[in-house]
Amino acid sequence: MELEEALANRVVVLDGGMSTALELAGHDLSDALWSGRLLLTDPDAVRDAHLAFYRAGAEVAITASYQVTFEGFAKQGIGFVETARLLHTSVSLARSAASDVDGQRWVAASVGPYGAMLADGSEYRGRYGLSVKELVEFHRPRIETLVEAAPDVLAVETIPDVDEAEAVLEVVRGSGVPVWLSYSIRGDRTCAGQPLEEAFAVAAGVDEVIAVGVNCCPPEDVAHAVSVASATGLPVVVYPNSGEEWDAAERAWTGDGTGFAGLAGEWTGRGARLVGGCCRTGPDAIGVLAGALGG
Repeated sequence: MELEEALANRVVVLDGGMSTALELAGHDLSDALWSGRLLLTDPDAVRDAHLAFYRAGAEVAITASYQVTFEGFAKQGIGFVETARLLHTSVSLARSAASDVDGQRWVAASVGPYGAMLADGSEYRGRYGLSVKELVEFHRPRIETLVEAAPDVLAVETIPDVDEAEAVLEVVRGSGVPVWLSYSIRGDRTCAGQPLEEAFAVAAGVDEVIAVGVNCCPPEDVAHAVSVASATGLPVVVYPNSGEEWDAAERAWTGDGTGFAGLAGEWTGRGARLVGGCCRTGPDAIGVLAGALGG
């Protein structure tokens, strides 16, 4: 069954934060390549993380390609051919992990924003000073490489502004590969400050888009976003952060990382059909979410 067909009939559970799962397993992700580094140095760890999420109840695995860009890896001395191989590897690892569990599973190839390559938090601000044309030129090689790897869907995620969404959609248009478009938001606007109605409207007329929504945001911002996204007539995808807060004095996160799952019923009631977690949501959190959604 295609993912689009499943979304027409029921809610589908996404996985959680790849970086969170890897950190829980003891891996150091402190350099600029983040979880993408492990595609090169320890691919089995990435496969294990996918498998942990699948076993917890996730039906869709998002690949570890979020931080993998030709420009970013070149700065670390990794050439074009090797980076392309790693993008293909990111898809094959998720597919391999799916073979170890029963039931239907899908692989979503992560397409992170330009700001992720900068590794300076720009994906939560947008407004890079680049034109749509320049953003198209940045995104095209990676997206074309991921399309070659034959994922079930492209996860265009953590997009902070409309300009970048327009650029990515220009690249994917005509590819024939399903896409979901997910913005990073704060409150009722994109991180760059645009109204969500404007943000979701750019997906109109792009046949490849099978869902629109938000990710990497506070759980309390999701319900309104779902209502706005539902007005497009497309299924809605949401995968917020855990809702935990950083205690600077204690240098520790507060909360258990599973509380966001209690809000999932409201989100699905408003139209969410792809539901998972982002930062600070590990396999245990997805297990609680899957249980809350009846999976």
